[in-house]
Amino acid sequence: MKLRNLVIASLAGLTALGFSGCAGSGTASSAPASSQEATASSAASAEAVSGSIPTPSGSDTTITIGVTPIPHGEIVDNVVKPALEKVGWKVKVVEFNDYVQPNTALESGDLDANYFQTTRYLEEENQKRRLHLVSIAPIHLEPMGLYSKTIKSVSALKDGSSIAIPNDGSNESRAIQLLADNGLIKVDKADLLTTKNITSNPHNFKFVEVEAANLVRTLDDVNAAVINGNYALQAKFNPATDALIKESSDSKTSVQYFNDLVVKQGNENTAKTQALKVALTSQAVKDYIEKSYKGSVIPAF
Repeated sequence: MKLRNLVIASLAGLTALGFSGCAGSGTASSAPASSQEATASSAASAEAVSGSIPTPSGSDTTITIGVTPIPHGEIVDNVVKPALEKVGWKVKVVEFNDYVQPNTALESGDLDANYFQTTRYLEEENQKRRLHLVSIAPIHLEPMGLYSKTIKSVSALKDGSSIAIPNDGSNESRAIQLLADNGLIKVDKADLLTTKNITSNPHNFKFVEVEAANLVRTLDDVNAAVINGNYALQAKFNPATDALIKESSDSKTSVQYFNDLVVKQGNENTAKTQALKVALTSQAVKDYIEKSYKGSVIPAF
């Protein structure tokens, strides 16, 4: 219930922002182009509010969305793409295996949207890379967890054990907070935690900072690794059963780690964006997530 309340509050905040943007080009008429775009945008928004997927208008009927393979690619390929194609859209799904290119491709206009990242990561990347990307809707939560190939419980971690953690700001902070929440270390208060914020490390754990996409590979070289949910699933781990410890879905901070549908600023209300939003927040997607991932991925709507 706490998670659901956080989702509702988050969605309400997004609605209150009232972002305005331009729709795709429509068919020629005597009305000014801006009027056509405003009309198309209003129509798409009205359809979205009603719960029906906005249909394409004009010649630009292809939606290009960037995803990471699991679970994002599976959700889009198995549920979202068929729903969009049913009402006339063509959908091109572009898979990425890192966390940088999906955003730079969206910023450059090579993508219409992406779906792979947390709210917190988006905020960090916008600032770090001077991007102009906005969240449209939270879709799901992937609990981050601590995994190992050599031990079966966190109590088996010996003094001096090596633990790999993500090396990007938001995910490193998330990993360190997970370890602190479970009593392995103590940290001081900071907006973004790093290893410098560790105030007590009684077991002398050695922290190895690694790019998130490579964390699974480090399990052959370290005693344990804190791994993002999507990469854990990709490696055939089940976060619900295989993680030694994992994030709580109803924690106060979980809302910032929802995985969002993201577009470039100015495109919030286009027919493409609204179609994706309706399709991704549908009951069909919620049912698919709950049935397919059994607690390893949690719907955020």
